[in-house]
Amino acid sequence: MKWWQSGFLMISVFSIIACLGLLVPPAAGVAQNMTEHSWIYNQGYSDDMRIYQTTSGFHGQKLVTGTRGTGTISRSIDAHVYGGFEDGFNEIWANEWGVYQNKPSSYSEPITKSDLRNALCAKNYEVGSIYSESYSEIRDLVKDTSVSQTNENSVYSIHTEADGTARVGARVQRSTSSAPAYIMTGSYQGYTNMRMQLESGNASIMTLPCP
Repeated sequence: MKWWQSGFLMISVFSIIACLGLLVPPAAGVAQNMTEHSWIYNQGYSDDMRIYQTTSGFHGQKLVTGTRGTGTISRSIDAHVYGGFEDGFNEIWANEWGVYQNKPSSYSEPITKSDLRNALCAKNYEVGSIYSESYSEIRDLVKDTSVSQTNENSVYSIHTEADGTARVGARVQRSTSSAPAYIMTGSYQGYTNMRMQLESGNASIMTLPCP
């Protein structure tokens, strides 16, 4: 092969790589959004936290909320996160409504613990979402969990009524180079009635069904 032919091939390869590089979005521009509608009633002990953010570091918008302690709570959360899109528009919208009553004597550890357990974990690598739930020391459990996962979006619909220990968790992170748009952890003991709908992916704000 002549030198000019070899040089032409090298230039062609570099041109292809450069073109492909233009098609890959920068780490800071990875688009992701999520929507949450949730309600919980707990008589016993609660320990939960939620983190919402549009970008990492000291940029964009952040929101953190949580509850910990013994008592009775009734709380609803409606929120959506929209960030990382090419137009540069980032947004967090959230509303938390709750009634909290300090009643430490309303919950006590059972004398004999149950060994009955139940667990579920769902992951969508294409969208970057995960949801998990586990129940232990079950005295009573009625659950209705629906999972819908495609290459475009994830929808998790949860309705649980439990007497025992309930743990739930969720995370929405489009890629390893992007900031998690949503992190949720929750642990509840005693009587818990919980409803939650989470959706992430394309146009999640528009497609989430009403609770």
